[in-house]
Amino acid sequence: MAAKKGGKKAAKKGGAKKGGAKKASRGGAKKGGAKKGGAKKGGAKRTPNAAFMAPKQPDAALSAVVGTNPIPRTEITKKLWGYIKRNGLQDAKERRMINADDKLKVVFGGKTKVSMFEMTKLVNKHIK
Repeated sequence: MAAKKGGKKAAKKGGAKKGGAKKASRGGAKKGGAKKGGAKKGGAKRTPNAAFMAPKQPDAALSAVVGTNPIPRTEITKKLWGYIKRNGLQDAKERRMINADDKLKVVFGGKTKVSMFEMTKLVNKHIK
């Protein structure tokens, strides 16, 4: 009898493996994971939006920080962050807040403390 029990267990295990293999192959076919991955473009780069890349002229207040030449909005933001990091104007406790110095206070409309999300809105007023 012991031989029969051992034979049944081995048969059940063998059946479970076959059933599992079938489910795995069906699941892959239903989801189509391999097909979707192949549809993406390999090394194609995203083209930037022309509106962001158009050179804009900063007014006198903003040009004291970023320079007088016309530059794209993206570069204005990069230069602003460079100025903030260079002068240590980012708040130590609340990293989202920027403490304005004399030059930035004019750009920020007289505010001494501005959040980084509000900063872009205030800077857009100084771009022509």
